[in-house]
Amino acid sequence: MDSSLLKTETLQTQLNQLALLLRWQASRLGIIGKIGLGLLVAAGIYFFSAVLPQESTLLKLKERADILQMQALSKKIPGETETAKQMSGDQALQAFYDFFPRIDSSPFWIRELVQLAKKQGVELSSSEYRLINENDARLARYEMILPVKGRYPQIRAFMADALETVPAMAISAIAIKRENVTAENLEARLEINLYLNK
Repeated sequence: MDSSLLKTETLQTQLNQLALLLRWQASRLGIIGKIGLGLLVAAGIYFFSAVLPQESTLLKLKERADILQMQALSKKIPGETETAKQMSGDQALQAFYDFFPRIDSSPFWIRELVQLAKKQGVELSSSEYRLINENDARLARYEMILPVKGRYPQIRAFMADALETVPAMAISAIAIKRENVTAENLEARLEINLYLNK
């Protein structure tokens, strides 16, 4: 028991001597030295509390980026990049125009829009259609004016589905009105352009 008490007293004496030595060294530093020492301690605390935890997050993100990059490289078709580089300007332009549906496919796309409206619960009224076929243009524009009725989420879902299903389509104008403040249903007038390859 005496030996443990002796060890405790020895340890206490050594700590007191160390504290005295630190106070003496701190008094030698002066005000600027004390500020510098304080900043050094604050920087150490910041490093261990903020920077070090973020480093592990950064490593996880880098690993995720490497995995995604490897997945993207594995999905590439061999020879795909060489073909794209070998296309001339005329070939690339032709590939662009080939993306658009043929001019005689407009009834199919109108049926698609009607089916999407039914799917979303949107009511289509009498629509107006007009084909604009300019002589010097490679694309024809099929203008459609679609008066629709429904709740706002239904109309919005219809527009989103239409743009996803018919990629050669653009909504050029939207006019929305409500009969009164309490009415759930809206009346919308959608002006849509469908671009077709001649």
